[in-house]
Amino acid sequence: MTVPITTAQIIENMQDARNRTLELIGDLSDEQLMGPKLPIVNPMRWEIAHVAYFYEFFILRQLYGMESVLGARADQLYDSIAVAHDLRWDLPLLDRGETLSYMQAVFELLVERLDGHMATEQDSFIYQFGIFHEDMHTEAFLWARQTLAYPTPKLANAADVSTERKAGSYAGWAHVPGGTFYLGASKNAPFLFDNEKWAHPVILKSFEIAKAPVTNGAFQAFVDEGGYHQEAFWDAQGWAWRTEAGAEYPVYWQPDGPANWLVRRFDRTLKLPVHEPIIHVNWHEANAYCRWAGVRLPTEAEWEAAALGEADSDGKLATTKRRYPWGDSLPDTTRANLDARALGPVDVAALGHGDSAFGCRQMLGNVWEWTADTFEAYPGFKADAYKEYSDMLFGDTKVLRGGAWTTRGRMVHGTYRNYFPAHRRDVFGGFRTCRVT
Repeated sequence: MTVPITTAQIIENMQDARNRTLELIGDLSDEQLMGPKLPIVNPMRWEIAHVAYFYEFFILRQLYGMESVLGARADQLYDSIAVAHDLRWDLPLLDRGETLSYMQAVFELLVERLDGHMATEQDSFIYQFGIFHEDMHTEAFLWARQTLAYPTPKLANAADVSTERKAGSYAGWAHVPGGTFYLGASKNAPFLFDNEKWAHPVILKSFEIAKAPVTNGAFQAFVDEGGYHQEAFWDAQGWAWRTEAGAEYPVYWQPDGPANWLVRRFDRTLKLPVHEPIIHVNWHEANAYCRWAGVRLPTEAEWEAAALGEADSDGKLATTKRRYPWGDSLPDTTRANLDARALGPVDVAALGHGDSAFGCRQMLGNVWEWTADTFEAYPGFKADAYKEYSDMLFGDTKVLRGGAWTTRGRMVHGTYRNYFPAHRRDVFGGFRTCRVT
């Protein structure tokens, strides 16, 4: 079930999500809003209209039987399932002004439906799903801006994180005892996506997991020692990807003399911050590093146990778990780098108030973390209203956990599952390592 929330909270969150969308496109020219045709981004003028279309389709049309503001054009232009990715640049899209008007018209209709009191369980679910869908796209707007070297966005919630960027490294291993762990979400969680359902028992052996994600400095050692050129560190698919891509180091790194590196952040180039987590590496790169270092990626169950689990009175893995690494209270700025307030990662030693019971830091926020596992359905999986959200991706993608600096704190939680193809380097992905005790 979804825990009902007030319609005032729905409207506040919906407005906040829309404000973020407008912040991320408002400074861009009409040409930048379309951008080049690439397989890893959408034309942003199409994408912002698709966000409005999603609300309109699933709430106003499917649930309440209303007609689209755009009539038949809505499905022809903005249905992400029906409209092939490569065609999105070539369609007779609404122009910038028309797109913004469409977005506002749908927004006002959504608000009109709410009565100012407690939302029904049905409305609480579907409106929040729409808000979180917009949150996912604002994260996509950020990686598009990074991919295309657009200017660093100016966001209203941007904060001074200079202290967090001086926190340094955080070495060491956390021991997680073995036992039965319930992977997935419980039925009393306030909101869930379909791929989190339901918690089911998994037998884990004891293991050790790094207290922090792998840093730029640690990954630089792999690069400097020729890791990208040694086939022994790559599995067959990884080596095939590396060869075809011509990859020699992480995608946004730039060599700056022997053993010195720069990194591009949006349209700026800076000295590689060695204590920040490695970011914008794909699953193949993470796996190759692990083989070089003599460690491995954690499984999904190991990652979730380290993030949310705790030991029982006998020192074994307890069958209960938390919603967040630190407990059940919502994320805040002392615990997690979320909501794009830092406009980038911070050092891995920062935000100690967010540690898990086993002493793992930053398991929520800063950088998405690749796990060893392929994205698969949990036992008894049933798709929610947006059937394509998970079902189409099972078996073809790898799981990432924990959220990044770009992720909205209202959406992410400890059982949240993200998933991308193993070759994607543009997303805000990094990793931490694991070893058997």
